[in-house]
Amino acid sequence: MSESAAPAISRRDVGLRSERGPILLALMLSTGLIAIDSTILATAVPSIVHDLGGFASFPWLFSVYLLAQAVSVPIYAKLIDTVGRKPLLLFGIAMFLLGSILCGFAPSMLLLILFRAVQGLGAGAIMPTSITVAGDIYTVAERAKAQGYLASVWAISSVVGPTLGGVFSQFVSWRWIFFVNVPLCIVAAVLVRRYEESAQRTRRRVDVPGALLLTGGLTALLLGLLQGGQAWAWNSVPGVGLLVLAGVLLVAFVLVERRAAEPVLPLWVFSRRLLLTTGLISAGVGALILGLTSYVPNFLESAAGATPLESGLALALLTIGWPIAASNAGRLYLRLGFRPTALIGSTVALVGAIGVLLVTPLASIWLTGVACLVVGLGLGTVATPTLIAGQSSVGFAERGVVTGSNTFLRSVGSAVGVAVFGAVANGVLGGRTDAASVSSASTGVFIGVVVAGVLTLVAAAFMPSFRAEHAAAPEARVEPVAPEAA
Repeated sequence: MSESAAPAISRRDVGLRSERGPILLALMLSTGLIAIDSTILATAVPSIVHDLGGFASFPWLFSVYLLAQAVSVPIYAKLIDTVGRKPLLLFGIAMFLLGSILCGFAPSMLLLILFRAVQGLGAGAIMPTSITVAGDIYTVAERAKAQGYLASVWAISSVVGPTLGGVFSQFVSWRWIFFVNVPLCIVAAVLVRRYEESAQRTRRRVDVPGALLLTGGLTALLLGLLQGGQAWAWNSVPGVGLLVLAGVLLVAFVLVERRAAEPVLPLWVFSRRLLLTTGLISAGVGALILGLTSYVPNFLESAAGATPLESGLALALLTIGWPIAASNAGRLYLRLGFRPTALIGSTVALVGAIGVLLVTPLASIWLTGVACLVVGLGLGTVATPTLIAGQSSVGFAERGVVTGSNTFLRSVGSAVGVAVFGAVANGVLGGRTDAASVSSASTGVFIGVVVAGVLTLVAAAFMPSFRAEHAAAPEARVEPVAPEAA
């Protein structure tokens, strides 16, 4: 390297390092939008059902949000390299803001479900873009510390979210759980607008046929699972037909992706063992976390007589455990490697899930909360290191796709998990809403959560060995706008 080239690189590196703190703060606030919304709604479900009705439909509040997020993430992953990180973040924040306002004014369960889909489209842009930017500007070793800061967002949200949800539902109105997003969206947008990226953008085609087949297949699958045994019999024409349609559309999606010039979900991601196993782990994590956050509050309020505030505090232990573990997981994967860390985390999560199941007959608020805390500690230990392992195994050009695919699989795991759990609960309830029936339905759901924990552990066991020193070198691509131009 010539002497004349060295100072230029040094200036770029110094400038980037001096501005990474504000950039990280912008990412934390953007992620905070999703973090708050993922915890604040769960404790308000009983109040929403009481106000709008539609108990059997409430799983759709989670599933349609996750479906919209899941099917849009692969498309956003392509657009990350085309339109850039910053414009996509701003678009995601705007969509999330619009969805939040519409949800707050929703007059019926049906419209609330539809408006949740709008929120999901916004979340689909925010999550992978934020994670990708963090992967761009930090080395593997530095990501361990940066992840601690990002995890602090979930730590704060884990307390603020369920608590606000309980307070609003109990003392004001559940509608405020959506209106509280408005100022957060505005501040996040202002902060993100202050920074520009200098990443080289590449033109990419949007795989419209693939996106339509993926959306149609997942929608048919979720509709068949959630409505089967309730709106129609499992062995009826609609029941069987929807599941068959889902299978046909998803098979067609795979065939189309094999020939697409730029597939919406590149199949090469699933041909690499590390990316496949970390993706399956992400799907298991999604099913675990949504299975508990969707049903623990309803179980505690119906079977244990808890108030929305009490159930919110119990659920907060789950989401407190996650960031505590995530902020310390970097030490584990830097010392032991990614696979041993994933095995430790998935084992702890499984132990916690078994604990939730075992204490269900006791209907104890605090024992359930403690078991949820253990689950959170396990999920925080397995989720972050496996995502970083996948990111770190590729270079800058593939990082957006890998991040988007991992996020997509977590959303699919969450959406399908909630649908399956909803089918189990509705099958046990059979239209009844008394405490005994809710307790029995919750037991069935928590058995499903344990199964998801077992499958996550199996995926971690098949994960190949990969250590931080084998990671691809990062490429810093984000620079701030000059103060006078801001």
